[in-house]
Amino acid sequence: MTTVTAYAAPAPKAPLERTTIERREVGEFDVLIDIKYAGICHSDIHQAREGWGEAIFPMVPGHEIAGVVAEVGTGVTGFAVGDRVGVGCMVDSCRECDNCKAGLEQYCTKGAVMTYNGVGKDGQPTYGGYSQKIVVDENYVVGIPEGIGLDEAAPLLCAGITTYSPLRHWNAGPGKKVAVLGMGGLGHMAVKLAHALGAEVTVLSQSLRKQEDGLKLGADHYYATSDPRTFEELAGTFDLIVSTVSAPLDFGAYLALLRTDGALVNVGAPEEPISLNLFSVITGRKTLAGSGIGGIQETQEMLDFCAEHGLGAEIEVIRADQINEAYERVLASDVRYRFVIDTATI
Repeated sequence: MTTVTAYAAPAPKAPLERTTIERREVGEFDVLIDIKYAGICHSDIHQAREGWGEAIFPMVPGHEIAGVVAEVGTGVTGFAVGDRVGVGCMVDSCRECDNCKAGLEQYCTKGAVMTYNGVGKDGQPTYGGYSQKIVVDENYVVGIPEGIGLDEAAPLLCAGITTYSPLRHWNAGPGKKVAVLGMGGLGHMAVKLAHALGAEVTVLSQSLRKQEDGLKLGADHYYATSDPRTFEELAGTFDLIVSTVSAPLDFGAYLALLRTDGALVNVGAPEEPISLNLFSVITGRKTLAGSGIGGIQETQEMLDFCAEHGLGAEIEVIRADQINEAYERVLASDVRYRFVIDTATI
């Protein structure tokens, strides 16, 4: 075991504090990564505050991890010391179910092992990226191409793949009208990716406060959802709406913005249940769907796509001792658009 410094929540809703954790020794197929940057995802806050249910403490959050390989096991073939690499939301899965075999490890029928707030196959709790180092099986590590800075690459490991996966699955591209609901950490990446895929992109945000940013990032149109006229003007417009919002919505109102056979896909996960009049989907044969991160192969595909198109996250780099302040700023929508921890400050 190796002792490393990390930032952890000692209990639900408690401020994160500097501590030490144990990382396992490097096994035959493991990669030891010197973490350089770790993104702060809204999911980290949900879990550290038990918004999604009972969690494991102490908790070291962080599933947007970018770093450099420091050591590899004797059986590792895909990575070498010095490689730029990333780790996203999961670090293992059963590898045997139909979903795992199809490259959909995120939907492992036995449950993927999450990067933090999970339990590994060794029975030990998993700890995430708010730390100096991490040991991960090579099959759950991806390469970060040259041309993307490690700092702006870190959020791609969750915010990037979480929006890329549904855009690809629902065929966002030329001739398709795509709306992105919410212009935060996930939403700003959805705009960049949908634009790069060739779709006509509309941002639906509470206000026009971030309109200039949205248009710069690739949106063709920008509407305020606080204005009732938006829903009248855009009725029946979109092939696909990607909702990045993690608060309850009037889903009926947004489903009315879809064309026949359109889909409203949720990647934001509200803590509260929703209610829905089913005529909202019956009329127009519409789909209300969800999507969770992406498989390892698709995550690599997304990183390569971002490198090819010169895409990275819009970030604000912070010191580790600013994590608690950053959490409050995320909740206040006071970040453009992703906080990234410089792990050298841990």
